[in-house]
Amino acid sequence: MEHRGLGWPRLPRLLELLAALAVQALRASAIAAASPDLRLWPMPLSVQTTPRVLHLSPDNFVFSHSPTSKAGPSCSLLQEAFRRYYDYIFGFYKWHHGSADLRVGVELKQLQVSVVLDPECDTFPKISSDESYTLLVRGPVASLTANRVWGVLRGLETFSQLIYQDFYGTFTVNESNIVDSPRFPHRGILIDTSRHFLSVKSIFKTLDAMAFNKFNVLHWHIVDDPSFPYQSVTFPGLSKKGSYSSSHVYTPNDVRMVIEYARLRGIRIVPEFDSPGHTQSWGEGQKDLLTPCYNGKEPSGAFGPINPIWNTTYSFLSKFFKEISTVFPDEFIHLGGDEVDFDCWASNPEIQDFMRDKGFGRDFKKLESFYMQAVLDMISAINKNSIVWQEVFDDASKNLQVQLLVLSFQRGWWHPQSSKLMPGPVIQVWKVEDYTQEQSKVTEAGFPVILSAPWYLDWISYGQDWKHYYAVDPLSFEGSQEQKKLVIGGEACLWGEYVDATNLSPRLWPRASAVGERLWSHKDVRGLEDAYRRLTIHRCRMLRRGIAAEPVFTGYCDHEDRM
Repeated sequence: MEHRGLGWPRLPRLLELLAALAVQALRASAIAAASPDLRLWPMPLSVQTTPRVLHLSPDNFVFSHSPTSKAGPSCSLLQEAFRRYYDYIFGFYKWHHGSADLRVGVELKQLQVSVVLDPECDTFPKISSDESYTLLVRGPVASLTANRVWGVLRGLETFSQLIYQDFYGTFTVNESNIVDSPRFPHRGILIDTSRHFLSVKSIFKTLDAMAFNKFNVLHWHIVDDPSFPYQSVTFPGLSKKGSYSSSHVYTPNDVRMVIEYARLRGIRIVPEFDSPGHTQSWGEGQKDLLTPCYNGKEPSGAFGPINPIWNTTYSFLSKFFKEISTVFPDEFIHLGGDEVDFDCWASNPEIQDFMRDKGFGRDFKKLESFYMQAVLDMISAINKNSIVWQEVFDDASKNLQVQLLVLSFQRGWWHPQSSKLMPGPVIQVWKVEDYTQEQSKVTEAGFPVILSAPWYLDWISYGQDWKHYYAVDPLSFEGSQEQKKLVIGGEACLWGEYVDATNLSPRLWPRASAVGERLWSHKDVRGLEDAYRRLTIHRCRMLRRGIAAEPVFTGYCDHEDRM
């Protein structure tokens, strides 16, 4: 009789099965060790997960509107977001592999979205916009609830980060309960399109990456000394003569596209038109705007900052900013006010006479304050609020500070953290020397603050400098709780001397991600080891989504062998 025990012909198959089981066990162990919250960036306010997993099929899963939601299929902002996040979750795999198999188990078939209050589908985000949300992942229907569409956008990003592919390639998510809201209402990225022109396409990419990191403000430093790429309808000569070339301009349609692309991602566009300094390109297309510099009694042929004593200056600026107020819907305009070189003003005999008549003596900071006050009055008259660099505060006379305080308090704006009107303008602190002392002085005087000093990403160095950005706490200055409520957030700044479209993304990401978590997450989220693990995963996720983010350190991304 033939023996039918375990024979040699079956041994290779048995070993193969045992090896597969061992690999599966190791893989499952690795997945269990890397808990779902390790995939999240920035870290939400509250995260609860369970080991129980749900599976998703790209062919069956849908985003839907709750029957009780104040927003429905007519909300194009959400419909576009649903399409976008479906592609973020499933698109990479489908492009490279086709459909994925669905394993036996509980299937998550739907994420149902509910907007509780007026959804604001057709409006623009504001400083006071509510970005809070609650995400409950249970099978077969998960729920995402928010007061406004802006919270839905942030919740969709978190939901997309929870999903991963298991050992079999099945899309998987752990049961989770997340409650989230940002720590600061202003979380910005500054880009500089004067020193190097950045294509609209590259700005779109930046806005995509900002949404992945829950930034909500693009500070568009659109013009400066080197070039004037903004194409003004009222003053077309500014870009015609001040841009690098006729193709290096942002047309009105370009600007509209950028603003709308940002709106669909819950991002505000705050334009900066810096003056009276940093305006050499303005003078190319606007006659008699800049100050003629003198060498003794004769003009030198050079020009300095905007001339602050001529009536034509203020007539031009009034018309120009009226246009800006209609083109850019945000409630804020950044007026600059930094690094004003007084030498040219001091050389000009007409300015010398003007200062003598005003009783300014030789104090050119008073002349600067005179100019800035006039521009701030213009902005107030067109129902906008102002942001300025810290020199406007540092160089102001006591009278100017009082005038600014009264002026802006009458205009006022809503601060979500303290629920009361706050004074302005907003002071952006950028000088790294003693910046915490500067925060103390500015807030003690009653002015809101945006912090940028420790987050200049154009300053590069060898190594993991993201750790330095991550270690900053925007509230680590001496002051009362009322003073600290005046810090509305911060910005990571990427100036353009050595940055164009070729290195914009890798210079920003994932270094700016560290700033993003610091501005979104709770102050106690500070562990570098945990942040490193999560940031490494997040960087790979950005790569899969088409963002050229540089490596955090040595290693690799799982998707690299699937390309």
